[in-house]
Amino acid sequence: MSRLMVLLVSCGLLVGCEKKAEEAANTEAPKVEAPEIKTDKGVDLEKKVIKLGALNDESGPAAAIGKPYALGKRILAEQVNAGGSGLLPEGWTIELVERDHGYNPQKSVQAYNEIKEDVLYITTSFGTPNTLPLLKSLERDTMIAQPASLSSKMAENKLTPPAGPAYIFEAMRGMDHAVRMAGGADKVKAGIVYQQDDYGQDGIHGWEAAAEAHGVEVVSKQTIAPGQKDFAAVVSALKDAGATHVLLTVLPSATGPILGTAAQLQYAPVFYGSTPSWTDRFFEPEVIPGAVFANFYLLSGLPYWGEDLPGMKPFLEAYEKYGKEKSGPDSYILLSYIQGLQGLEAIKKAIEAKDLTREGVVSQLNSMDAFNAQGLIEPMNLTKVPYIVSTKTRLLKPKMEEKSWEVVDAYEAPEKYTAE
Repeated sequence: MSRLMVLLVSCGLLVGCEKKAEEAANTEAPKVEAPEIKTDKGVDLEKKVIKLGALNDESGPAAAIGKPYALGKRILAEQVNAGGSGLLPEGWTIELVERDHGYNPQKSVQAYNEIKEDVLYITTSFGTPNTLPLLKSLERDTMIAQPASLSSKMAENKLTPPAGPAYIFEAMRGMDHAVRMAGGADKVKAGIVYQQDDYGQDGIHGWEAAAEAHGVEVVSKQTIAPGQKDFAAVVSALKDAGATHVLLTVLPSATGPILGTAAQLQYAPVFYGSTPSWTDRFFEPEVIPGAVFANFYLLSGLPYWGEDLPGMKPFLEAYEKYGKEKSGPDSYILLSYIQGLQGLEAIKKAIEAKDLTREGVVSQLNSMDAFNAQGLIEPMNLTKVPYIVSTKTRLLKPKMEEKSWEVVDAYEAPEKYTAE
């Protein structure tokens, strides 16, 4: 081949290569689809349905709380499923898988085992004694169980995030108020009635710690069992000890009879109640005479029904649509709804992060450092375990005729509390 021919062939090959390279450069890269949302349990990605479990007490000794608490989650699910709430990305819906354990720890375990494979997490696990037996299973299954409990025992576990300040802070705030109200620690003789479980232990630990810090003597400590009916001996012991200020870390089924018995015995100390000691049914005079609450204060880190707060209007609108025919106003409907908002916020963030697995939801829950349930609660921090979401609680006094509350002491941390 002549030198000229070699040059021509070489040039032709070069031109061809350059042309192919130019054509390749002008060809659009194939489109890469956005990755699907990662899921494991309790999510139908195609239908955008999320199943959430609920372990309720609608038949046991805490049913006065448990029934409205169950309704709170149902109202929230209806609100989401109607669309337009903004609580989840549009098109996503919630399905509740519910069981009633009747405040029985053994039945709570059985109910959990029945539904654990079908749900993303447990949106209600009602009661401290009914949630504690689940802890090992929750860890094994990476399952969040939002407890209907403010026990500090719940706050010790990553998978049982509380919905407000622990009972221990409520008890300490009660002692602060007692000392101020009486005009000095030497004028207070403290008593307590507490339930024989971890809820009750939180009450007595906070009460005794604050009493010691203030220099107050605790003159009577009375324990009761859930569902107990007769409180004559309990109230008589408080009266005989001369207790002037008494903390009730009990359920509503005990609060009414204790106050009624005290009235019958002409014993009128100041009573402080932990959050679960109250039910809004007490506002009804046919349930219990309003006069027995003359010396009663509620200790709580939570809002009351109809309070002037940013998130109250959408809640009340949802209640009017989906709950009013099933129950009158009840603070536990509101508390359950608030707790549900906490979980939905974690779900929403998990969807946006494209990881709607159980681990993905836990991760998003633990990224929330100022969650306030649309302005319904004081900001809570869920980034550290043990959870101390807040130490601020307040004192409320019932206005029986108005079926509402007077704020006696605003949100504050206990005077003698020092964070470790």
